[in-house]
Amino acid sequence: MLNPDYMTDDQLLRYSRHILLPAFGIEGQERLLNSRVLIVGAGGLGSPAALYLAAAGVGRITLADGDRVDLTNLQRQILHTPATLGMPKVESGRETLARFNAEVEVVCVDHRLEGDLLDARVAQADVVLDCSDNFPTRHAINRACHRFGKPLVSGAGIRFDGQVAVFDFRDRASPCYECLFPENAEQSEERCAVMGVFAPVTGIVGTIQAAEALKILIDMGETLSGRLLILDALAMRWHEIRISKNHGCEVCGKPVALPS
Repeated sequence: MLNPDYMTDDQLLRYSRHILLPAFGIEGQERLLNSRVLIVGAGGLGSPAALYLAAAGVGRITLADGDRVDLTNLQRQILHTPATLGMPKVESGRETLARFNAEVEVVCVDHRLEGDLLDARVAQADVVLDCSDNFPTRHAINRACHRFGKPLVSGAGIRFDGQVAVFDFRDRASPCYECLFPENAEQSEERCAVMGVFAPVTGIVGTIQAAEALKILIDMGETLSGRLLILDALAMRWHEIRISKNHGCEVCGKPVALPS
């Protein structure tokens, strides 16, 4: 992980287009160099998110995914190539990210994160990106992020539809994923293997997730906290929904004691 006392000449040049932004500057870039991001899912959403975070200079990126690269992934999962077919997705992802920015430390977790293992990874992160593809994982990540007070950037994409939201648990007034999609509600599990997915949808959503994560890490601008963006890519229309905190929520409606 990068942890410089000051930026090198090469770093100043590499990140100059960020540094030129008044809201970013050298201080913002240095914060990125010392930041830690957890990305759960190295597929359609995790691929563009990881690429942009690595290119931007995030110091440590932890990729968590238990799957291996399959030929059907290559239509949209841009971390992977025909040369990495059969490899664990996290290892394939690490190879690709190293080609973009070898200074970034990439930590690979080649199994499904759950229970204490999920808690440990969330506790170490400055921001968590949920790029998973199933409701049980999304709810588990939501609970862990709430437990440790970590900002969560949540994305999803299926068919021609995408959505992205931020649940910033540093703010006690923030709603959570459970407020939006209660775990005990009847929900259909839509998988791209059955329903299909328009490749650019995952690219658009994953890139927005990266943008929201960068803004959170350097405390810049206004995030999507409390808002859900919905994309209809077939009509290319965006809709925004305000998310209210459910004070009876099973996750964020009551205080949680942090593990000692």
